[in-house]
Amino acid sequence: MTYILDALRNHQELAIFLVLAIGFVIGRIRIGTFKFGNVLGTLIAGVLIGQLDIKVDATVKSVFFSLFLFATGYKVGPQFFRGLKRNALAQVALTVVLCVTSLVTTLVAAKLLNYDTGTAAGLMAGAFTESTVIGTASDTIDRLEIPEAEKTRLKNNIPVAYAVSYLVGTGFVVWFLSAMAPLLLRIDLKAESRKMATQGTLGRSADEKAHLAYKEWSIRAVRLDDAWAGRTVADLEHAASPERLFVERIRRGAELMDAPPDTVLQAGDIIAVAARRRVLLGGNLPLREEVEDPALLEFPVATFDIVVTNREVTEQPLSVVAQRHGRGVALVKLVRGGEEIPFDAATIINRGDLLRLTGAQRDVERVGQAIGYIERASNESDIVFLGLGIVAGGLVGLLTFTVGGLPLTLTTSGGALIMGLVFGWLRSVYPTFGRIPEPALWIFDTVGLAVFIGIVGLNAGPTFVSGLRETGPSLVFVALIVAVLPHIAALLFGYHILKMNPLILLGACAGAGTITAALRAIQDESGSKLPVLGYTVPYAIGNILLTAWGPVIVVLTQ
Repeated sequence: MTYILDALRNHQELAIFLVLAIGFVIGRIRIGTFKFGNVLGTLIAGVLIGQLDIKVDATVKSVFFSLFLFATGYKVGPQFFRGLKRNALAQVALTVVLCVTSLVTTLVAAKLLNYDTGTAAGLMAGAFTESTVIGTASDTIDRLEIPEAEKTRLKNNIPVAYAVSYLVGTGFVVWFLSAMAPLLLRIDLKAESRKMATQGTLGRSADEKAHLAYKEWSIRAVRLDDAWAGRTVADLEHAASPERLFVERIRRGAELMDAPPDTVLQAGDIIAVAARRRVLLGGNLPLREEVEDPALLEFPVATFDIVVTNREVTEQPLSVVAQRHGRGVALVKLVRGGEEIPFDAATIINRGDLLRLTGAQRDVERVGQAIGYIERASNESDIVFLGLGIVAGGLVGLLTFTVGGLPLTLTTSGGALIMGLVFGWLRSVYPTFGRIPEPALWIFDTVGLAVFIGIVGLNAGPTFVSGLRETGPSLVFVALIVAVLPHIAALLFGYHILKMNPLILLGACAGAGTITAALRAIQDESGSKLPVLGYTVPYAIGNILLTAWGPVIVVLTQ
C-alpha cells in the first residue's frame, strides 16, 4: 500500500488516470431517472483520491480545460452565429431570459445567505450543469488582489457547491421539464407531438429507422409498361410527383445503359428504379412487373456525409433543395449542432448542417459538390488549426475591459471558447481545412473536461468535507430554487409572450440550460424527436452566456 501511495503522490499523472477510471465507473451509476454522469463521477473520484493529499500543477488543468472549451465552441459555432439571424430571434430571446434570470437568482441567493465567491460560482455551475463556470470563475479568482491562501480557499469552495447543486441541477430539472412543465403549461406532450406530426413533421428520426429491418427506400428491377414507349425518363419520374422516383439504369435487350432524364424509353425496357417502398407498391406507376436482374442492379451505391456550404441552398426548405439538386439521392440523416434532428419537406437547411445522403455514387458525389463539401473518412485532425485557435483565443482572453468601473476579462479559457466558436463557424463555411473528426472531438470534449474536473477534485480533496460542513444542508434548497426559477421564467415567457410551440419551447429550455439529459427525458415523455428542433441554437447561446457568468459572479460577489 505504501508503494502505491508513494507512486500516486510522486507521479501525479498516475493519480489523474486513476481518477478518470474510477470517475467514469461512478458516472455509470443510475438511481431512477438520475444518472451521475462522467463529470460528477470524476469530481467525486478526484475528491476521494484527493484525501491522500495529492496536488497537481495548475498548468495541466489549464491545458485540458482549454482543449475542452475550444472543442465546445467548435461544435456549436455554426449554430451560435445562426442564432444571430432574424429567424432564430425567439429562441435567442428565450435563452437570454433564462440565462440572465439564472445570474440574478444566483447573485440574490449568494447575497442573502452570505455565500462567498467560490460557493456562489459553484452554485451556478452545478445548478445549470455548466462545468465551464468552474474554470472561468477560478481563473478570475486567481486575478483578484487577495492573499494566496484566500484564493485557494475560494477556489476549493467551488467544487463543494458544484457537487451539491449538480445533483439538484441534473436530477430535479430533468424531472421538472419533462413532467412538471407540461402541467404548468396545461399541455399533453404526446398530443402535441401527434399534432405536429399531422402537420407534416416527422416524429421518428432516420437513425431510428436505420436500426430496423424495414428500409424506407428501395431499388427494384421492373419491366416498363409498353404504353410508355416514346416518352422520356423525366416524364416517368414526374409521374410519381409529389413523391420522388428515379430511374438509375436501363436494360434494353442485352445492353445496359445509364438513364439521364432525356433518355427516350422503348417497349420492353427493364429499368432499375429507386423510390420509397410505398411508392413502388402503390400501384399507381406504369410498371408491369418486378424481374430478377442482378446485372442491372450491380452499380456502386454510396453513403456520404455532406457539409452544407452553398449560400443558394442555405435557408431553403428541403423540398426546394431536393427539387434543384436531389435527383438520385435520398436523405437518411440530418445533423445540426451535433444533434440529429427530424426532417420533412418543409425543414429549413442551415449552413453547416451535415446531410447523410445515399444513392448511386455518381449522384451522391454530384449533389455533394453542388451543395457543399463531401466529408471523406479520415482519422487526422488539423492540429495547426487547433493550436492556432487556442493561442489566438488566449491572447484575446487576456484583454481586460472595464464595465461600470468593474474590470472584466474573458481569461485564456474564455478566449479559447470564443475562438472555438469562430473557428467552428469558419470550418462550416470553408470545410476544406480545420477538420477535427468526431472521435477526436469526443476526446477533447469529454476527456478534456474530465481531466480538468478530476484535478479540481484532487486539489480540493483535503478541504472538501470541511467545506461541505460549512455550507450546510441549506445549499440543497437554495440550489433547487436557483435551478428551477429561471426555467419557470423562461417557460412562461416563451409560451405566453413568444407564443412558441410547447415541444419546441421545452427543447429550447433544455438547450438554454445546457441540460442534454432533460432533452432526452422530454423526447421520451413526448414519444418524439421533435423537441430537438428547439435545442441547438439555445444550447449554443446558453453555453456562451453561462460560461461568461463565471467572471461576472466573481466580480459582483467580492
